[in-house]
Amino acid sequence: MLSQKAIHQAVSLSADFPSLAALQAALAACRRCAEAGYRIGSRPIFILNPGATFMTIGQAPGRHEAEVTHQPFSGPAGRRLFRWLAQAGFAEAEFRATQAMLAVTLCYPGPHPAGRGDRVPTRAEQALCAAWLEAALALIRPRVLIPIGALAAGRVLGDGAAMTDLIGHRFERDGRIVVPLPHPSGASGWFNAAENQARLARALEILAELRQQLQDVAS
Repeated sequence: MLSQKAIHQAVSLSADFPSLAALQAALAACRRCAEAGYRIGSRPIFILNPGATFMTIGQAPGRHEAEVTHQPFSGPAGRRLFRWLAQAGFAEAEFRATQAMLAVTLCYPGPHPAGRGDRVPTRAEQALCAAWLEAALALIRPRVLIPIGALAAGRVLGDGAAMTDLIGHRFERDGRIVVPLPHPSGASGWFNAAENQARLARALEILAELRQQLQDVAS
């Protein structure tokens, strides 16, 4: 979880955007991490829809998103994520057209130095990018946050809790409902345990219930 100083700076910066269009334009031009000397492999990748009820928050875009699609969660991990969300009643095309998809850091951080997977964004990069997420939250005001993976869950709920204690539960933070999901990487062994599969199934049930409840309220 960010320090109070970092949160204050992020909220102050978010006040600079009077509209979602202004935020999108500023985000598209952002070079803060690159100018600070970090290796960045893309421009910011995100989806911001006004009035979105659900917002996913990932760790960072991957190589496929950076080099091919320029859309969040559109590579192999994204295909698994949307298979999960389909179980909760979300069609991928509709979700992308109506909801919000962001990340703790919004640019592809490049490959891992060891040559396997992607580099994990540093704490400094996360702090540099924090204002964009805070601004999006303030402008869109989603009812439900879906942090995906340990880094995103820590950003929303605070560091320290094990994923086994988070997946399959709903939380309340700042007037919003938070339903964490595991990272959908095919390389993860987390899903091999039957009890973790049950945790994921419960999380998807919670999302399905929320989708129906909020749909009923809106209709």
